[in-house]
Amino acid sequence: MPKFYLLFGLVICHFCSVNAQLLTTYPYFPRDNSTLIITVDCSKGNRGLFNYTDSVYVHVGVILGSNPTPWDSVKFTWATANPLAKATYLGNNKFRYVINNIRAFFNVPANVPIRKVAILFRDAAGNLVQRNSDGSDMYIQVYDATQAVKFVQPWDEPRFVPIPEPVQKNPGDILDINFQSNNFATLKLFYNGTRLDSIPSDTALHYSLIIPAAGPQQLIGIATNASGTFSDTVNFFIAPPVTVVALPPGVRDGINYEQGDTSVILVLQAPLKTRVSVVGDFNNWTESVSSQMNKTPDGQRFWIRIKGLTPGAEYAYQYLVDNSIRIADPYTQKVLDPVNDPFIPISVYPGLKPYPTGKTSGIVSILQTAEPSFSWQVNNFVRPDKRNLLIYELLLRDFIADHDWKTLKDTVAYIKRMGINAIELMPFNEFEGNISWGYNPSFYFAPDKYYGTKTRLKEFIDECHKQGIAVIMDIALNHSFGQSPMVQLYFSNGRPDSTNPWFNPYPRHAFNVGYDMNHQSLATRSFTSRVVEHWLQEYKIDGFRFDLSKGFTQVNTCDNFGNNCNVGQWGSYDSSRVAIWKRYYDTVQQKSPGAYVILEHFADNSEEIVLSDYGMMLWGNVNGPFSDATKGVATANVDGALFTVRGWSKPHLIGYMESHDEERITYRSLQEGLSSGGYNIRDLNTALRRDEMSASFLLLMPGPKMVWQFGETGYDFSINRCQDGSVNNNCRLDPKPIKWDYLQQFSRKRLYEVYAALLKLRNHPLYKDAFVSNRVSQQLNTGVKWLKIITDTSNLMVIGNFDITSVTTQISFPGSGTWYDYLTGQTFSATGGAQSITLQAGEYHVYLNRNVTSVVTPVGNIPVRDRNFSLHVQPNPVAGSATINFEIPQTGPVSISLINVAGEKVATLFSGVLPAGSKTIYPSFYINGLLTSGIYFIRLQTGTGYRIQKVIIK
Repeated sequence: MPKFYLLFGLVICHFCSVNAQLLTTYPYFPRDNSTLIITVDCSKGNRGLFNYTDSVYVHVGVILGSNPTPWDSVKFTWATANPLAKATYLGNNKFRYVINNIRAFFNVPANVPIRKVAILFRDAAGNLVQRNSDGSDMYIQVYDATQAVKFVQPWDEPRFVPIPEPVQKNPGDILDINFQSNNFATLKLFYNGTRLDSIPSDTALHYSLIIPAAGPQQLIGIATNASGTFSDTVNFFIAPPVTVVALPPGVRDGINYEQGDTSVILVLQAPLKTRVSVVGDFNNWTESVSSQMNKTPDGQRFWIRIKGLTPGAEYAYQYLVDNSIRIADPYTQKVLDPVNDPFIPISVYPGLKPYPTGKTSGIVSILQTAEPSFSWQVNNFVRPDKRNLLIYELLLRDFIADHDWKTLKDTVAYIKRMGINAIELMPFNEFEGNISWGYNPSFYFAPDKYYGTKTRLKEFIDECHKQGIAVIMDIALNHSFGQSPMVQLYFSNGRPDSTNPWFNPYPRHAFNVGYDMNHQSLATRSFTSRVVEHWLQEYKIDGFRFDLSKGFTQVNTCDNFGNNCNVGQWGSYDSSRVAIWKRYYDTVQQKSPGAYVILEHFADNSEEIVLSDYGMMLWGNVNGPFSDATKGVATANVDGALFTVRGWSKPHLIGYMESHDEERITYRSLQEGLSSGGYNIRDLNTALRRDEMSASFLLLMPGPKMVWQFGETGYDFSINRCQDGSVNNNCRLDPKPIKWDYLQQFSRKRLYEVYAALLKLRNHPLYKDAFVSNRVSQQLNTGVKWLKIITDTSNLMVIGNFDITSVTTQISFPGSGTWYDYLTGQTFSATGGAQSITLQAGEYHVYLNRNVTSVVTPVGNIPVRDRNFSLHVQPNPVAGSATINFEIPQTGPVSISLINVAGEKVATLFSGVLPAGSKTIYPSFYINGLLTSGIYFIRLQTGTGYRIQKVIIK
């Protein structure tokens, strides 16, 4: 026992005598039965515990195979404060942990070789973790009796494959060298090819080297004994003094391509940093004097001109900052990710450049001179009126199985047929991982490769514009995570430090995720301006939906550590936040006049009114009330989607029943729906009919509206569905089933048709003004709900019974006369005063004061492909008269109408009761002499279905 204490004391003295490294171990060559003493310096690596002085615990395991994962024989449970896992604080950011007999400690069988010890140091909760500088786990090699050598100084960073720690020295400084052998041997030391020293028989060679000059350096240690000759090599770089030179005229942060396509100027904003070098394909990833960047006189930026590039070739590169931080360019438009790229199918991203394995680590950026330009086919797209924007929100990952822009482009026709005029895409700039909602952004200028190439993205946007559909980009500019180079540049103690130009050390508000951006910082404002400019001009994006816009504030509603946040105070009127958003709105308009700015705000109504009046649109979430109403809570009040109810002067409220963030309405109806007698909302067909009713109210309220993907077919999988089919809150972000087969089900196909009919009405020339009107009255908090909209000529009224029993009530139409049920073609005679009306449970009507016809399949209809239900017109084109042949499946009322392209019924060609079977009529198309030539539609309607035939009248 005394012998151990003496050894331990000598070890402590040894550690005191040398400069610190990230992970120091004793002995230098631990065996599987060794006592292993491990000391970590939290001022190095990722600085996850920098200046942390509370209790620190280890997470330890062993590696038994040749891969870094999985850890075996993990000793302690994460996020627990097991006293056996507690490290000893040594002061000055250092902690020590001792493992007595590695094999016994981890209980590894005697016949199983131990390759490495894996270790992390963390706080009790596991929120602050000390790792390598690239965020990887730390490893300590376990040796056997076989001869081994290594440089103990200069030090390695303990990655799975160790790499040298940066040598922070200048010419003329002394570098202490410690070369070790686990057995006695003749030891030799070489520096840049010249022998420095030799010892005939020893286990250690120490040398103090005076560094003669800047540039690449190499140390080689050689050990020779009876076992053979063994060596270790360390390559490092000694930097010359940094050159201070102003930026060349006209360059900006990021990549600046020069005329001639053989050179580029790279600019990195990095105030308070000492020096930066660029390493990449163009210099074989080796730091040199010529790779060091110039520093601007104000100390804010570093820049360099790279010459001799091949036009059109892709070059990977990184910035090496202060010889310790290796990052990709924040402004790059493409990255290579060694962890996630291998899982991207070639069909989605063909020809992806290979990662420079063995030359660097972490994410790398790409530059490419003479990149092929994209030929836009639509250069004069007119954006839809934002007051009548009809948005389809989708997550590409869960919308189409191939999750790529090419397939989505082929799907635009489906969205167009529904009457949608804008697609809002959940975040698709480069995010962490592949299987994500995208709200963990890492690189803001690069499309995520998991969805395909930038060219295919542009092709998709171009196709949308051909179809008259705007494209809106959902973007999270309120936070980033650890892969962001702007986070990494100024990071310590597990968070951005106080010198970070873009991020707050602690969040200023509730519900923050990741690291909170400071939007009063000039650096953040400049960066945000560049981001919106990039997508608006390079990709012709039509606008943005800004995630958690209420978080764009520096008003601190939390304590000084980002905890104990006051949610109510955060949501109250914030004049500084209003100023931030007015400034950003002006920036967007400057970059692309008329571009949309949509805020996920949910702040006090007084603040939202100011932002709405300024021109911004804001999300209006009515998921809760509409979910309740649809599942049978008759008194649920759904008027929150009306901008007039909120006292807004402009129809800039985007009402929606579902978004990516809410539980699906049909799922709730099927799980929680009420019943009465034979009426049961948990029946799928009944639930879908009530979906129709809710959609009729929401989509016909004035102002822009939004539909979540597959909501138009009654998506009934929970937002919290796990991939194994269970439902759990932890599975919210999991991939969800893609349900295009819904369209093969009659009730779901009809729901799609109802959506399409309602959206078509919003763009009808006779009614489109109604949906930007403030001449609205409503009763939306009772069982029978109604909505009235009045214009100078065209009025509409929506009536629906959200109760689960029949209700008789009094209804007053906006005017007397004949009203037309838009979805059935039936009529109603209104007196203009209060009238008694009986509605069955779930019954609803959309009444118009003009005879505008829809094409919705009646309830109870047979499938449209039934061979006993047909319609044919001959000849076609028609000149004066034609023959109409049709077949009906059963006896009943039949009407045949002529409809113009505006959806108006021009004439009734036949009306009466007919027996089942084949029929023929010979109508004249000289109708009152008023029919002009053009495209029309023949509509055959029976009690069980309909058929449509397009005709051209000469």
